[in-house]
Amino acid sequence: MASLGVVRDAGCGEDGSDLADTETAPNAGELAFLLHNGDMAKRIRDYDWSQSLGPIAQWPQSLKTAVGLLVHSPTPIVLLWGEDGIMIYNDAYAQFAGRRHPELLGSKVREGWPEVADFNDNIMKVVMAGGTLTYTNHFLDLDRRGKLERVWLELGYSPVFAEDGKPGGVIAIVVETTDRVLADERRAQEQERQRRLFEQAPGFIIAMRGPEHQVEFINNQHRALFNSGDWIGETIRDAFPSIAGQGFFEALDRVYNTGETLQYSVQEVHFRRTPDGEEETRYLTFMYAPLYDDDGAVSGVFCEGIDVTEAQRAEAALRQSEDRLRHATEAAAIGTWDYHPLTDELHWDPLSRKMFGLSAEAPITFGAAFVEGVHPDDRARVDVAARAAMSPGGSPDYDIEFRAIGIEDGVERWVAAKGSAIFNGDVATRFVGTMLDVTARKRAERRFEIMSATGAAIAAERDVDAIVQSVTDAGVELTGADFGAFFYNQTDESGEGYMLYALSGAPREAFAKFPMVRNTAVFEPTFTGKAVVRSSDITRDPRYGRNAPYHGMPQGHLPVRSYLAVPVKSHSGEVHGGLLFGHKDTGMFQEEHETLLLGLAGHAATAIDNSRLISKLQHLNATLEHVVAEEVAERTRAEEQLRQAQKMEAIGQLTGGIAHDFNNMLAVIIGALNLMQRRLDRGDTNVNGYIEAATEGANRASSLTQRLLAFSRRQPLEPVSLDSNKLVASMTELLGRTLGEHIQIETVLAAGLWRCFVDRVQLESAILNLAVNARDAMPEGGKLTIDTGNASFDAKMAREFNVPEGQYVMIAVSDIGEGMSADVMKQAFEPFFTTKSVGKGSGLGLSQVFGFIRQSGGHVSLYSEVGVGTTVKLYLPRYTGPEAVLPAESPVATLSAGSGTEIVLVVEDEERVRKNSVEALKELGYSVIDAEGPRQALSLIESGQQIDLLFTDIVMPDMTGRQLAEKALQVKPDLKVLYATGYTRNAIVHNGVLDHGVSVLQKPFTVDQLAAKVRQVLDS
Repeated sequence: MASLGVVRDAGCGEDGSDLADTETAPNAGELAFLLHNGDMAKRIRDYDWSQSLGPIAQWPQSLKTAVGLLVHSPTPIVLLWGEDGIMIYNDAYAQFAGRRHPELLGSKVREGWPEVADFNDNIMKVVMAGGTLTYTNHFLDLDRRGKLERVWLELGYSPVFAEDGKPGGVIAIVVETTDRVLADERRAQEQERQRRLFEQAPGFIIAMRGPEHQVEFINNQHRALFNSGDWIGETIRDAFPSIAGQGFFEALDRVYNTGETLQYSVQEVHFRRTPDGEEETRYLTFMYAPLYDDDGAVSGVFCEGIDVTEAQRAEAALRQSEDRLRHATEAAAIGTWDYHPLTDELHWDPLSRKMFGLSAEAPITFGAAFVEGVHPDDRARVDVAARAAMSPGGSPDYDIEFRAIGIEDGVERWVAAKGSAIFNGDVATRFVGTMLDVTARKRAERRFEIMSATGAAIAAERDVDAIVQSVTDAGVELTGADFGAFFYNQTDESGEGYMLYALSGAPREAFAKFPMVRNTAVFEPTFTGKAVVRSSDITRDPRYGRNAPYHGMPQGHLPVRSYLAVPVKSHSGEVHGGLLFGHKDTGMFQEEHETLLLGLAGHAATAIDNSRLISKLQHLNATLEHVVAEEVAERTRAEEQLRQAQKMEAIGQLTGGIAHDFNNMLAVIIGALNLMQRRLDRGDTNVNGYIEAATEGANRASSLTQRLLAFSRRQPLEPVSLDSNKLVASMTELLGRTLGEHIQIETVLAAGLWRCFVDRVQLESAILNLAVNARDAMPEGGKLTIDTGNASFDAKMAREFNVPEGQYVMIAVSDIGEGMSADVMKQAFEPFFTTKSVGKGSGLGLSQVFGFIRQSGGHVSLYSEVGVGTTVKLYLPRYTGPEAVLPAESPVATLSAGSGTEIVLVVEDEERVRKNSVEALKELGYSVIDAEGPRQALSLIESGQQIDLLFTDIVMPDMTGRQLAEKALQVKPDLKVLYATGYTRNAIVHNGVLDHGVSVLQKPFTVDQLAAKVRQVLDS
């Protein structure tokens, strides 16, 4: 309720003057309800109400009372009087009205606020009818500052009853809540934004309210980690009972009661995601923080954290790995280093310090320790590798071996270093790695190199002087001796005396004034081959210094304290001499040096033996060379004669078989033609039988030539990607008709059979040939089995079969017939060899199969046993390329295949063949032009003569048919080409396979074959 304020003395104005001083002013009693200090009270008094409500003095008491109330109220109030809603309002409402004030005073409410006229019209109608209206946070679009703005208001409308008891007006209390509403919206938006942030947070979050910690909010990460999707509204103790007993509930109570924040770092937590689920253990880092209400009191607990289980496990694994690595590096004597290029800090472990000859207390820097410790000859190479590893565009790995000179101990060591740089952008911030002392390996490698090189050098050497010098030089390097000598046994008449043969590390003059060493107590074990002599200090050896005249080391002799001598003894037991080495310091030769020298002495003995033996053999060779050369020449001549005889026998067998079969066929052809001629001369045209006989003979001759081409691997093959299982299955019916009912056919087809790349027609012919042979081997009937399978040839089998190593498809044809003897099997694949009776076979079946399979890159195996049966296995290379799309079969051509408008150019150098081809094509309905050779044909093509098909022989004198076709296609690119050939000579066949896109007709051919092929090419 708005305050009514305090009504002042009715007789005074605001400034204390007498209100009755103004002539027009109403009397003080009439204006008592306007006694107020506000601007609006003065404006109401001064306003001309005569046009609307009439003079103030005439206002009804109800109006005056209402105006008095609103004028004194600090709350924005407006009185809407009468049906028009004449507006009278106070100072607070004037501020609310903005630029509309003061024009609103005395205006009609529908006109004063035109933008909400409908709203105010409804107010007037409802309240003037005696009703009341209340609106909370109701928005209106009002123009208070020159533009429409959305304003939120709390509005209360009540009727003001006139003297007649009816509503005379409407009193409206207007409180603007725009700032509060917008603040609430911003707060809600902020809460929603915060909720979304919490939902998207990488860690888990849960908010709980009240002393029982009722779950109010959980995010996705929390739901995923704890399966907490249905916890909202539950207390945490009820929702998550499996964490009881670990202190977490007590911690929540503590935060709620005290307001302190608790933090947990890598806390081990045990829980169950479901009541009956298995207990899980996770490592969490999280905090409990208090939530406050508007009064600042703790109202709940907020928990936020992250699951660090994997990181913790990885860290534990890393610690274990580091421990293992540390133990391993210590066990393997591997040092580690860590260099920081930006600060020039270098950290070495004790092993790395030891490799550079530094004590544990010595300062370590990159320049003064690492660079200074590298051997000067290796320094530049190491520097280049290190800089490359620390450059962003350089080598990512640092892997190098170099020599280090101990900074404090001066010892030379070999170091193998590996490492890599860590970059921040393009800047190397760390350079870390390992070092390994490989001195022993390097020494071993160098010793191996010396031994290998020396062994190889002296093995090829024939000069004994060079052999012993090489051995002596190698011995000095292997042992680190100051000097070494090789004394060769040179026996004098008394059986003693030795000659200096080679010296290393000292000039010969060093021994010039001293006599040769003698067979004294020190030297005797060496020159008799009894033992090795090794002494840390020869001057203290009890065998030394006994002999006159020096009784020790002669004056001016090379200084020798450490001494090592090894005998050089032949395999036969003969002692060639001794290797002697000395050093000025004591204790320089160890057991390893003794072992090395024994091996070197063995090399030397073998080389000397070989040198002597070769010298003897050279003399023997000189006398034997002539004899051996004559024997070899005679044997070569004999072998050549044998090969020639075998070749001529094979050719004789082949030509004899060809002549025999061709004579039979020609006899049929010639006989039939002669008889046909005699009958025709008599006018008798009944010659069909003779024509059929001649044709059959010619077809048999044609078949014979094809078999010979197959055997010789000269037939043009047209291979395709083939499924052998489907091929065998498709042949079953044909084989059944061919072999007869007394042969039982069984197929055993392997699952998952590979594909092969082979000429389908030739493979069918090969299988058919083998099946017919099997049938002939079972005259009383029997079972024929065709198997398929996958096979692999290893290197040994590939060499044996003379095929590439790899995978093959196997097709086997087996019978239970008579079988073959070993002698028959040896000749089974030879042409014209047959065991069948005369007229029952040409002897070319197996040879044709063999030639076809070999031409296809495969292998044929034959297994047979007399009385048991025979198996022939065909192996074809596996095909792994794409499956070929076979062209659709063309319809069978007829003899009237030509249209009369298609022109065929026939090119053939054999006149009779050419004429036959021309006549046949004309008979088939084609227009024909013929040429005797390629050049005449090329002239016709270049002249512009219309030609649809070039039908050319391949083998011709001037140029091949292939060359003619290539030239013709340059002139007429759309020209169709068909080749005719009896033997290709690789013009259109390469590696046994017909060239892609080439069409060929094998000679001899029938008119039907010609018709079909010509039609196929023209229609393609």
